[in-house]
Amino acid sequence: MRSQTGRASMKTINLGKSGLKVPAVAVGCMRMGDLEQKEADNYIAEAVDMGAVFFDHADIYGAGKCEEMFGKYLHGNPALRDRIFIQSKCSIVPGVMYDCSKKHILESVDGILKRLQTEYLDVLLLHRPDALVEPEEVAEAFDLLESSGKVRHFGVSNHKPSQIRLLKKYVKQDIAADQLQFSIPNSQMVANGMEVNMLTEGAADRDGSVLDFCRLEDITIQTWSPFQYGFFEGVFLGNPKYAELNRILEELGDKYGTGSTGIASAWIMRHPANMQLIAGTMKTSRLKEICEASEIVLTREEWYRIYLAGGHILP
Repeated sequence: MRSQTGRASMKTINLGKSGLKVPAVAVGCMRMGDLEQKEADNYIAEAVDMGAVFFDHADIYGAGKCEEMFGKYLHGNPALRDRIFIQSKCSIVPGVMYDCSKKHILESVDGILKRLQTEYLDVLLLHRPDALVEPEEVAEAFDLLESSGKVRHFGVSNHKPSQIRLLKKYVKQDIAADQLQFSIPNSQMVANGMEVNMLTEGAADRDGSVLDFCRLEDITIQTWSPFQYGFFEGVFLGNPKYAELNRILEELGDKYGTGSTGIASAWIMRHPANMQLIAGTMKTSRLKEICEASEIVLTREEWYRIYLAGGHILP
């Protein structure tokens, strides 16, 4: 899974209707604040070198520290800006509220750009749905950000179809992406489409059939916590709770010349929705394995073996 240059090869996908051709693996920067600045600098440089040039931030990651560290590297390497994609998110006021007001969005973006030391974001996402959202205000904010050149494309995170439809009643820009939790065990968005008209746990539609909706509307699903089970309950890789799943991941890893992380990544990217995997690791060796997995195409039978081992059923 390597190019002739020795770098990790990388599948690319269309990001919604944005016209952007982006890597199938995005670099999640939530844990960058755990590194020293020099470590972060080396990590960013190595990620870019392996073709992982899409970086996912949020204003709350490390209370802004993650964006600041990235910004320091970008300031020292200004030529890099035109070679990479930077995405960030806003709307969460930790422990207090969600805020998608015009004022909060505009102030958040100004803070994000200052910390990142850049003049624009390639993509801005609304991080969580705001119960008090006034979509007319979101539309005004998006228009101002677009016309000023501060944000080029827009999307959402953790939104279901009806919430996106409500925004789109007023927002003229395309919604390029919806960032959603998704992994082998946490694949309810697949299960509810498989267990139609049944009384099983998997049949519960908790997301408004968001997977089919995004495919119909050409919205890219970006997957967060791709190696977690539950809601931050832990990693399923190497976990005895998922012994059979890990056995199959190791078996297929031997077949494809990768590790369990690679196969778990390939499982997500095998789905025809062309999802973009958000890799939150700060280890370059693991990021490399994930990036190379974008070129692995599991067979249909292998994909379903993994799905079943993750705790799902075939009716």
